[in-house]
Amino acid sequence: MPSRPPEPSDLLPVVRACELDEPAADQRWLVESLWARAGVGIIGGSPKSCKSFLALDLALSVASSTPCLGRFEVLDSGPALVYFAEDPPGIVRQRLSALTRQRGLALARVPLHVITAAALRLDLERDQHRLDRTLAALQPRLLLLDPFVRLHRINENDAGEVSRVLAFLRQLQRQHDVAVVVVHHTRKNGPAGVQAGQGLRGSGDFHAWTDSALYLRRKRDQLVLTTEHRAAPAPSPLALALAASPNGDAHLEIVDSSDDPPTDLDLPGRILGALDQLDGPATRETLRASLRVRNERVLSAGLRDPRADRAVASGASRNSHPGRSVHEPEARSRAHGAHGAGQAAHRALA
Repeated sequence: MPSRPPEPSDLLPVVRACELDEPAADQRWLVESLWARAGVGIIGGSPKSCKSFLALDLALSVASSTPCLGRFEVLDSGPALVYFAEDPPGIVRQRLSALTRQRGLALARVPLHVITAAALRLDLERDQHRLDRTLAALQPRLLLLDPFVRLHRINENDAGEVSRVLAFLRQLQRQHDVAVVVVHHTRKNGPAGVQAGQGLRGSGDFHAWTDSALYLRRKRDQLVLTTEHRAAPAPSPLALALAASPNGDAHLEIVDSSDDPPTDLDLPGRILGALDQLDGPATRETLRASLRVRNERVLSAGLRDPRADRAVASGASRNSHPGRSVHEPEARSRAHGAHGAGQAAHRALA
């Protein structure tokens, strides 16, 4: 008996690839170079790294069509909806009033809406339904949820539990054509040298889920902002600072980082330079004071490179005989200096 053709309702919607709509260039970004249009993602960082300040700056920029951080143009402006689980409404109002004054805006004229519910649980069907209906009513361009840890009772290390919550947020994004921004913590002792998103606390699904992501980390008295995108190149890292306007209102601003010391990628070379400059034997205290880094970072610079053994002698001689002048051709110094520096520092701190 021949099988009957399937009913149209039994099939998934399908079109040929050539029939798919191609996005226009001006519809690629919500905020140019910073956040994808209708993209889901995370603002991540350690506690007290100004994640909420950055999140509020982003939401206000979208709602008011003013540049985020004073630099990044908003290309898809419209209402924004925010929920701050850790801040009382009065504090949210205070921060928003400060940011709007700093930009010369009237808060009453900005379509920025604040959820004032005492609790919002993304893992409960009732709260999921209420959030879905709220988005349908307000039709915002951006939804901000801060922080993720206060929005559920799941195990953040369980990929299955995390993926269900993130799938719900992805569903909201697609149904309402809205950008979803979630503030989330990074691990306290994340592995050095890994991609920023891999340092997020909990399941690796967080990083895999993001279309755009902004990460903040402290570097002495400054903040460093790193950006990631799923389908676009990221801008270079930026140095930020929490600044105060003349009337005392706090806001984040981009600062000139041209005088910043080299990054950790240059650490072996910096170690070698420090050994050259030290008067007397290198000790734990003298290297720490010179480099302004923690012991474990200096040690890891030597342990990561197995080729360092070839330059141990020169590195050690520089450490043991500070008065001895050692001259090497520039090319040879570049090739071997970083290796010897890491191993010499390792021996000095052992």
